[in-house]
Amino acid sequence: MAKPSLPSLVGTWHIYEMELWDEDYFNMDGQAYITVKPQATGEFQFGLVSGGLDGDFSHQEGRERLDFTWEGSDECDEASGSGWLMLKSANEVEGSIKLHGGDRSGFLARRA
Repeated sequence: MAKPSLPSLVGTWHIYEMELWDEDYFNMDGQAYITVKPQATGEFQFGLVSGGLDGDFSHQEGRERLDFTWEGSDECDEASGSGWLMLKSANEVEGSIKLHGGDRSGFLARRA
C-alpha cells in the first residue's frame, strides 16, 4: 500500500512580508517563521509574538489551506488568536494571523 502524501503546507516557512508590521519589527528577535507539522499543529514567531498552532487542513479554490487557533505570548503576556495559511505555489504561502482582542495582519512567506 502506498504511503499517503503529506499536505504540501507541511514544513517551515520564512515570513518576508506582513501587512501591519515592517521587517525591522517582525524579524527583530530572529527570522520570522511559521512551521506546520503533518498533524495540523505547529508554531510561529514574529516580532515579540510566538505561539503554538492547532488546526485543520482543507482545500479552498483547489489549494491547500490550514485554519488554526493559537496560544502563546505577546511581549511576555499570555496571548491567543486564530489564523489561516494557504498555498500560493509550491514554495510560497499567504496567510493571516489574528491576536484575540487585537490586531490582524496578512502575511506572505517562502519555504525555508
